[in-house]
Amino acid sequence: MTVNDDSFTNWKNREETAEAMIPIIGKLHRERDVTVLLHSRSLVNKSVVSILKTHRFARQIAGEELSVTETMPFLRALTTLDLGPSQIDIGMLAATHKADDQGLSVEEFTAQAVAGATGSNKIERHEGRDVVLYGFGRIGRLVARLLIEKAGSGNGLRLRAIVVRGGGEQDIVKRASLLRRDSIHGQFQGTITVDEANSTIVANGNAIRVIYANDPSEVDYTAYGIKNAILIDNTGKWRDRAGLSLHLRPGIDKVVLTAPGKGDVPNIVHGVNHDTVKPDERILSCASCTTNAIVPPLKAMDDEYGVLRGHVETVHSFTNDQNLLDNYHKSERRGRSAPLNMVITETGAASAVAKALPDLKARITGSSIRVPVPDVSIAILNLQLAREASREEVLDYLRDVSLTSPLRRQIDFISAPDAVSSDFIGSRHASIVDAGALKVEGDNAILYLWYDNEFGYSCQVIRVVQHVSGVEYPTFPAPAA
Repeated sequence: MTVNDDSFTNWKNREETAEAMIPIIGKLHRERDVTVLLHSRSLVNKSVVSILKTHRFARQIAGEELSVTETMPFLRALTTLDLGPSQIDIGMLAATHKADDQGLSVEEFTAQAVAGATGSNKIERHEGRDVVLYGFGRIGRLVARLLIEKAGSGNGLRLRAIVVRGGGEQDIVKRASLLRRDSIHGQFQGTITVDEANSTIVANGNAIRVIYANDPSEVDYTAYGIKNAILIDNTGKWRDRAGLSLHLRPGIDKVVLTAPGKGDVPNIVHGVNHDTVKPDERILSCASCTTNAIVPPLKAMDDEYGVLRGHVETVHSFTNDQNLLDNYHKSERRGRSAPLNMVITETGAASAVAKALPDLKARITGSSIRVPVPDVSIAILNLQLAREASREEVLDYLRDVSLTSPLRRQIDFISAPDAVSSDFIGSRHASIVDAGALKVEGDNAILYLWYDNEFGYSCQVIRVVQHVSGVEYPTFPAPAA
């Protein structure tokens, strides 16, 4: 048999194993609210090739490729356990078992590693929590996709309604079409039908009522059977407590803003300060996409090296706030054509750091340039550290943070030398450390952080909503403190 034959046979065998994984992953998700992860990447509703690619990608961060033949025994072991709602990382199970010296079998080790999700320790499954989207633009539609994707057994978050201003003839059909197809993020994974008579979009079986209103005061959500809901404001029209409080109508329990909050509105970056949200807090903000991109790595660097001062320069994709061609705009430069120019603009991300990281004493400054790409941005974080370090040391540290720390859902790591912005479309992390671009000299470190300013940010929003609604389930094996 030739080398080519060996390679092809190996591929077909791995395909067969990945195919066998799919029904197990699906059943765990639907029946037990268990999300199977591989190095923080969900394997739920993934294709055979996607599962194999996710395993192969592990070598970018862990140094060597992970095979489905290594992880399948741990997946099978999970099916024998009395699991409650949780997230279980089979990549981490395989890695930690390999390093373990107890001599335990796969079954014994798995039972020990996920003991917090079994038997008397397991969390009871929650009744589904209603969610309403106020506004249905770029972020609103991506958040909708994520909510529909994560509906699972129906015991988590349930997208019940979207609120928009009336747009004329066939409004609901056009909005459904925008949900179905996206020029950047591709087609919706599933089926979408429209019930115009009942003003409803049905996506993968989820009936989503479209409510038309020009102002929050016009809506009584209980009239639509909505109760105790979390409303996600995607418009950015109201950003202080007084304005956002207008949403606290019958049927609405909490309001989450997908823009930086003003005044005393808490700005929450999941993974960093989400555990500071008080149970009785009814209004909060998820800050900005750039704040979410820089705060987790900034915290990681401060925890290990100390940060004395820093500057962040964001090279940001253009947004709907800019003009296609030169035209009037209340901001001087943003009126110039977005797809034809690099546009210097302001960013509030640096000043927002203080809200998310109040213990950080370093002064952080920031500026931004909008560039002619439709999605994915990069933040260049220039830090003066409290002690000197080497490039190799910082690289090893950030790689480890992305794999095993509590920030592993926020910080990703890539060592591919040919990576460019479009490679990160669809990333679910808040930011991705580019290993090849990292610079360290003495007490100065410059981090290059890619981020999908649309989808990655939307994932952070969902994590915050899951946390405040009580359906953010624990991850096993538990990340290192």
